[in-house]
Amino acid sequence: MSGANPPGTVYLVGAGPGDPDLLTVKAQRLLQQCDALVYDSLVPREVLALVPDSAEKHFVGKRRGHHSVPQPSTNAVLVELAGRCRCVVRLKGGDPFLFGRGGEEAAHLERQGVPVEVVPGVTAGIAAPAYVGIPVTHRRAGSSVTFVTGHEEIDKARPGVDWRGLARSSDGLVIYMGLHNLPHICEELIAGGLDPSTPAAAVQQGTVRGQRWVIAELAQLAAEVCRAELASPSIVVIGEVVNQRVASCAPEPAAVEMPIPF
Repeated sequence: MSGANPPGTVYLVGAGPGDPDLLTVKAQRLLQQCDALVYDSLVPREVLALVPDSAEKHFVGKRRGHHSVPQPSTNAVLVELAGRCRCVVRLKGGDPFLFGRGGEEAAHLERQGVPVEVVPGVTAGIAAPAYVGIPVTHRRAGSSVTFVTGHEEIDKARPGVDWRGLARSSDGLVIYMGLHNLPHICEELIAGGLDPSTPAAAVQQGTVRGQRWVIAELAQLAAEVCRAELASPSIVVIGEVVNQRVASCAPEPAAVEMPIPF
């Protein structure tokens, strides 16, 4: 990156799953002092309200069925802002390095000579189940958990998820962006040897107003999700951990709205 003045720093900040109380202290501090904000749709307005009025704000949301800002355009915005702003916050729902393309953005910024720092956030794959009392690991329910994306159209060039293999290799599955392909996912897991009666759950808009969920056997999960009219963003949990649910430990969802409407 050329120029007389050194570039500012881009912070890849995890906004958490939606409840503003789950922001890390570092994330809140950076939001309150940033000169520019680049953010997605999976962030409530109450979090955006922490940003100074003087800061530039750039929306680069991506959601199925809506116009999305291409990743190269987002990369270019980050580099351009770093050229004239001291502190740039790239705010992402959940954790930047878990299905958030934060790794790609970090690598691009490094190649451009822009200082970059990741600020981890609470991921929805843990928080959404927790807000209905489901632990994603449990000593009595196996020794492994796999986080996997169910949205296989993000990059057609990469191999698809081997659901049949996952049925044999993990005690529990936490699936992000899986609602659209849920019937196929459930069929493939059963074809791979997972018992059709395996407990499963789907949680819509976990941690915020609009949170709803269903619990069903794997073979019936897709039908129950359809009957309940659950929508994205949702997290799916499959495995014996669902039977370890302790409903009384679940926090109240925050009284905030997300995702940000288009």
